[in-house]
Amino acid sequence: MTSFRWLFLSAAIALSGCGGGSNSANTEGTAPAPPQSTPDSGCTGSCANAQTFLAIADVQAVIAQAAAEAQAQGKPAVIAVVDRVGNVLAVYRMSGAPDTMTITSGRNVVGGLEGLQVPSELAAIAKAITGAYLSSEGNAFSTRTASQIIQEHFDPGVLGTPAGPLFGVQFSQLPCSDLATHFSAGTGVGPHNSPLGLSADPGGFPLYKSGTPVGGVGVAADGIYGLDPNVMDSDRNIDELIAMAGTYGFGAPADRRADTITAGGISLRFSDVGYGDLATHPQNSPPYSALSGALMKVPGYFDGSAILAGTAFGQTASGIRPDADLYPGLDAFVLDDGGGNNRYPPIAGTDGANALTAHEVQTIEQQALMIANRARAQIRKPLGSQARVSVSVVDTNGVALAVARTRDAPIFGTDVSLQKARTAAFNSGSYAADVLQSLAPANYFADNLDYANRKATFTTVAQSDIGAYVSAVRSFLGMPLALTGNYAFTDRAGGNLSRPFFPDGVDGNPNGPFSHPLAQWSPFQEGLQLDLVYNAIALNLVGYLSADGFAISADNVPATTNYCTASAHLPNGVQVFPGSVPIYRGSTLVGGLGVSGDGVDQDDMTAFLGLYNAGIQLDGAIGNAPPAMRADNLAPQGVHLRYVECPQQPFLGSNDSNVCDGK
Repeated sequence: MTSFRWLFLSAAIALSGCGGGSNSANTEGTAPAPPQSTPDSGCTGSCANAQTFLAIADVQAVIAQAAAEAQAQGKPAVIAVVDRVGNVLAVYRMSGAPDTMTITSGRNVVGGLEGLQVPSELAAIAKAITGAYLSSEGNAFSTRTASQIIQEHFDPGVLGTPAGPLFGVQFSQLPCSDLATHFSAGTGVGPHNSPLGLSADPGGFPLYKSGTPVGGVGVAADGIYGLDPNVMDSDRNIDELIAMAGTYGFGAPADRRADTITAGGISLRFSDVGYGDLATHPQNSPPYSALSGALMKVPGYFDGSAILAGTAFGQTASGIRPDADLYPGLDAFVLDDGGGNNRYPPIAGTDGANALTAHEVQTIEQQALMIANRARAQIRKPLGSQARVSVSVVDTNGVALAVARTRDAPIFGTDVSLQKARTAAFNSGSYAADVLQSLAPANYFADNLDYANRKATFTTVAQSDIGAYVSAVRSFLGMPLALTGNYAFTDRAGGNLSRPFFPDGVDGNPNGPFSHPLAQWSPFQEGLQLDLVYNAIALNLVGYLSADGFAISADNVPATTNYCTASAHLPNGVQVFPGSVPIYRGSTLVGGLGVSGDGVDQDDMTAFLGLYNAGIQLDGAIGNAPPAMRADNLAPQGVHLRYVECPQQPFLGSNDSNVCDGK
């Protein structure tokens, strides 16, 4: 089974959810619950301690409350609960719950992940992980929030606006990621992978205790794994109602919910329903022991034998703990193997005579963490909080040389920061075109999951030539030698080429060369980013179903790949929203630096200035790309690409402005 790397499959189907609100709920003849008291949080990143975790009784209460609402709505559900680092604590199936969820954006797009059926339990887990991973003591985001920030317009449905700030984040936390830890019996160190990446389908929320996130709940009941294509209306989504009931007593603090936070002046969405919309009062729910459903086994995620207690975040057992040795005085956290050992201490590069030294890597990490600690967070409360981020450094081979975090940084940013670092190094490398042209095509499947007979059939419906993206970008840029190391690409610059419009947000314009035209585009069929990992996704879905006892029939199954792609440079896929810079020694590429956390402009600044300051500390031995090599010198269609975008007055306690200019 490991040859399939099946744990990964569920992944890319991830953030994908669709239709997120077309179904309506029934509250006729019931007395809605009064709003729960959710006091404002006094937490600013330091509340988590050894006592803040989901106990078994807490998980039972979440499931019982959600199941009672599902029963009242006449919509039996699959309910999943995870802890903050992604341990699956329970997956509960009510009798009559749907076996599968169908991925659809509602855009009538063919190919990619569109139309695939995925097991409901995987959808529920992905939603729960999304609620947990996107949230912190400074912000509470849901899968509806995720839906809002990953589409072609921000806000979705508002024409003439740029793409969402986290466009592409759905294809992170994949089961194929070399950073994400894989599941075993019981709980273990995280962060764990998500079976479908991050989810944009309403019905996933974070869970809080004492002002700190301790996990998430996800619900699959309506048969659709989609998104909300229009935030201008208010939906009554069955999955969201059921999940909301599950959060009673564990709800996000009122002043940390997404609807109290803005990004680029736009208010974010948390939920279209509240406790007052429920058909039952959660406090009147039958006890867990009285429920008629059952825990279910989810191969590779949950053994189905008993509900588990969660881990306490920030403790060694969670896999994320404080560090005072490598990054003294910076309030840094590192990934731990559970035995007190840092999984990613600074090491030297593996790519030859110009390779980064371990000391250089450590200095880059330190300087980036210092910038983050000074920076004003964009999407965190209370206002005036410092940015909380994850920072990753890689070499030109894609090897992770160091990973560190600041206190209370959202979990999703750990894997994403590594994706960003690798993407910047890869797109800037002399080898990028050759690698892409050597990869097998993405082999799009349609599937039929026959639960009655435990059979699964996969049929090829189309293929996508990875090498064609090289031709497209060369034609688009008017550069026959593009992607051969002649220009330095950040994720902001590469992201400019990955949107269904160029320039971003100009409706009616052609797509960027790493994307599809709008008529063939959706968040589940979005271009090179998905195509690079699609074959691994298909193999892992096949593997999961095989482990679950299905007989598999498939044509043209692609060859097994290592990790997320067939390229060793990109073991956890690529990312296409800002927050990275390539690292240079003079004019020679030696690596990449990725940052992800509290706002994409802050991420850009932390990466760019962190590397700039590291260069000063190291007497100019390393630094940002020479200005003449930067991708913002390129002007396809008469529009310059962007390299980085730094906030105007970014630092706490300082009026310094335009801090990236001239560097």
